[in-house]
Amino acid sequence: MKECSEMAQDFKQDAGTRAQAVSAIVGTGPGNGAALARRFGAQGAPVALLARSSDFSAALAQELPSARAYAADAGQPEALQAALAQVAVQQGPVGTLIYNAGSGAWGSVEEVTAADLEQCWRVNTLGLFAATQALLPGMKQLGGGHIIVIGATASRRGGAAAAAFAQAKAAQRTLAESMARQLWPQGIHVALIVIDGIVDLPRSRQRFADKGDDFFVQPAAVAESAWWLTQQPRSAWSFEIEARPFGEKW
Repeated sequence: MKECSEMAQDFKQDAGTRAQAVSAIVGTGPGNGAALARRFGAQGAPVALLARSSDFSAALAQELPSARAYAADAGQPEALQAALAQVAVQQGPVGTLIYNAGSGAWGSVEEVTAADLEQCWRVNTLGLFAATQALLPGMKQLGGGHIIVIGATASRRGGAAAAAFAQAKAAQRTLAESMARQLWPQGIHVALIVIDGIVDLPRSRQRFADKGDDFFVQPAAVAESAWWLTQQPRSAWSFEIEARPFGEKW
């Protein structure tokens, strides 16, 4: 049986290996995706940028050391898993998955279609399921890992005009919770960030032209919260945190 000092050394070596593992961001677009890519790529470790189209992510990858862009539709499990397999071949094992992909169709139960509901579920929930299944073997070989899921207010409650979106985000949250209960004891930290507010994007600025900077959720701040989750000691892991502007009503 190993002495405590030997076990501590093994853990330290595993942590060093994980620090150089790939961070895969599923859903890399302007806003949160780009901010997450920049934050997790800031340490020089490899970053994989996955998006339905690589037009934006390819340009972003040019700005970051050790970053590569991959085209994959999060709502198509086979395509997503194939892209993640390519990441492992080209960049190495993935130690951190940040699931930022999201699809929203807005309207009441009388207004949205069955196709809207299914598409929201496929991107928000099925994609997380497929990505996790693809990456778990590699994370276990690394001795641990991180899965950070970007949620929304709809993860907890369904608004009248969110009949399609809310069911998908709620399903995503309970999937993440189920994963956390299973995977935490195996050294894989699963956590959810509930974003409660309007993310600062050009289209958001146009829609809320009368609002000041303090009204918006800043993507760089969300990325910092995600990074903080991956740095938490094992003895005090968080499953769910919230990210909202200080003036937001809740």
